[in-house]
Amino acid sequence: MSMLRFCNQIRNNAPHSLRFSRFINSLQFATVKAEEISGSQPAEVQSLVQGKWIQDGNWNTILDPLNGESFIKVSEVDESGIKPFVESLTKCPKHGLHNPFKSPERYLLYGDVSAKAGHLLSTPEVSDFFTKLVQRVSPKSYQQAYAEVYVTAKFLENFSSDQVRFLARSFGVPGNHLGQQSHGFRWPYGPVALITPFNFPLEIPVLQLMGALYMGNKPVLKVDSKVCIVMEQMLRLLHACGMPMEDVDFINSDGGTMNKLLLEANPRMTLFTGSSRVANKLAYDLNGRVKLEDAGFDWKILGPDVHEVDYVSWVCDQDAYACSGQKCSAQSLLFVHENWGKTSFMHQLSTLAGRRKLDDLTIGPVLTFTTKAMLDHKNNLLRIPGAKLLFGGEELENHSIPSIYGAIKPTAIFVPIEQILKKEHYELVTKEIFGPFQIITEYKDSQIPMVLEALEKMHAHLTAAVVSNDPLFIQDILGHTVNGTTYVGLRARTTGAPQNHWFGPAGDPRGAGIGTPEAIKLVWSCHREVIYDHGPVPNNWQIPPST
Repeated sequence: MSMLRFCNQIRNNAPHSLRFSRFINSLQFATVKAEEISGSQPAEVQSLVQGKWIQDGNWNTILDPLNGESFIKVSEVDESGIKPFVESLTKCPKHGLHNPFKSPERYLLYGDVSAKAGHLLSTPEVSDFFTKLVQRVSPKSYQQAYAEVYVTAKFLENFSSDQVRFLARSFGVPGNHLGQQSHGFRWPYGPVALITPFNFPLEIPVLQLMGALYMGNKPVLKVDSKVCIVMEQMLRLLHACGMPMEDVDFINSDGGTMNKLLLEANPRMTLFTGSSRVANKLAYDLNGRVKLEDAGFDWKILGPDVHEVDYVSWVCDQDAYACSGQKCSAQSLLFVHENWGKTSFMHQLSTLAGRRKLDDLTIGPVLTFTTKAMLDHKNNLLRIPGAKLLFGGEELENHSIPSIYGAIKPTAIFVPIEQILKKEHYELVTKEIFGPFQIITEYKDSQIPMVLEALEKMHAHLTAAVVSNDPLFIQDILGHTVNGTTYVGLRARTTGAPQNHWFGPAGDPRGAGIGTPEAIKLVWSCHREVIYDHGPVPNNWQIPPST
């Protein structure tokens, strides 16, 4: 199909007031301008239920993470206002809005919506809009914010056209006799819920939301209020691209209200991305009907074969400190073989971390830990025998970040591996600090069993990296670990989560994936077996004796 014909189709299918060529230029789907959001011009965020945008009088004021100004007003639903959301979910049957036997044209609808949305999100004007909007609420460098938009656009492109219905591909197995066949189908859950965090305000909710919709579910979406404006604008873009207004409910509320909604609406499945504490509470409250991508205290091992010190140093800096360490895949614990100690690796890592500046947001506000909490954690670690501060460990200078957030320099603390394994230290060392903070230790060949013991004791198994080109070393580490997304080889990293591979934890039956057909099918559908048995009944058949 030519690009002209593609654009004409989008223009013809869009609402009359949202002709494609016009809103490409003027962003007619958008209700805010990212650059203009400020204390003097605060933006407002609404909720969406039963196909209508709603605004309540309960305003939650969000502070600008860079200067503390009240720059976004979120209209939040309280417990007295959840009835329309409960009704909306309970109207959706267990067999979903579509399935292989019902309304199959909706698979095609979402292939078209994805194609249009992916194309729109890839245009410079729209891409820049969302990149800057992400930066305003979850400050990170332009390159890091743009990467989130890019991944989201590529994901939408991946599931355009017929790729949505291919997610529901079935299989058949011959039966025991003529006329009998067994068929396996991917089946929606029907009413579902998604709860997503602040650190990737576009990528995580879009990828999970679209997966839910592709498989035929009716979702209610809650995004952390600090960043919910990004997804509100994205929903408006999706509506402009043909997504029915009634297909998704979008609620802004506090955690208690959302918990009450889940208990009353009783969704058939809930996807939660966030802290382990909340994840375990939801698993209990919802009787296990959850999929989780929770905490990630992620490790990296530099193997005994030393290569490309400059490159490996740069990747380690990116993994630990890009987005100010606020990635569930951020490098939290680095095991360095003693051979690397003979190189400039540690000096280079310190130098690279020192390049990061608040001016370009290569280091910035930490939205879930205060400065005091992170510095207290540093001080507690330094009480461990043999521990020492490698670099950082200080508050950022000349900043206006409000005290409810954190502001520290990229920090690394060395802890001897023998001390890490001690019962009185292990929990402290492996506490996840969702900020620019990592633990570094050193090991010898004879201490590889100690490294593996440290990994075995961990409870979060999201991402990991084995930086080595030694196949036997790699084989040994992989064979004794479980992390769901593990990078190996010279260029191994812990972060990335692009749209071209599975991203998610392993070792937990509640674990959720994101990004790939396998992830979508695992999280947003279940297996249904239909056995066709049409006959014929054999000639001269007689009723047999009871068995």
